[in-house]
Amino acid sequence: MVETERLGLREMTDGDFPALCRMLQDAQVMYAYEHAFPDEEAWEWLRRQQERYRRDGFGLWAVVEKETGVMVGQCGLSWQSLGDGRQVPEVGYLLERAAWHKGYATEAARACRDYAFEILGFEEVYSIIRDNNLPSQAVARRNGMTVRGSFVKHYYGMDMPHLIFSVSRHERPEGKTVWSEKEES
Repeated sequence: MVETERLGLREMTDGDFPALCRMLQDAQVMYAYEHAFPDEEAWEWLRRQQERYRRDGFGLWAVVEKETGVMVGQCGLSWQSLGDGRQVPEVGYLLERAAWHKGYATEAARACRDYAFEILGFEEVYSIIRDNNLPSQAVARRNGMTVRGSFVKHYYGMDMPHLIFSVSRHERPEGKTVWSEKEES
């Protein structure tokens, strides 16, 4: 488990499905995807993360409030395409509405950025964000990232412009996030 001051990040299990649905089935949370997910699509999302844990050693993790033990979001790393065939490590994040405006996305994203650099040895990490998703863009900027380019994803029959944010290990702002990796018992 990766820990920050207020959050724990861990692999999602089948038991997290109801909490995951609080995000994936909320149209306001999922506006950048243009639809909330039905149960079948939410299960596919969870299975995709679990496959990433097995295959890559990382994926989107459950974001859990340490104080309450409640899963309030997901944040982690996954391989994503830049639209030109290149696969890059992306810091992704998605929180339920009740967890918005508390700084959780930035706190979790910084921990994932630092994990990518310090544990996984990546030299650069990315966040690929829809052009109309201003809150996620603000999180990327607070994570030390700058816009490097753009491309259009074709998703659900729509063209969706995306911005490519990234930060290299050497560009990372001073005062990296304090985190610890603990063995699960």
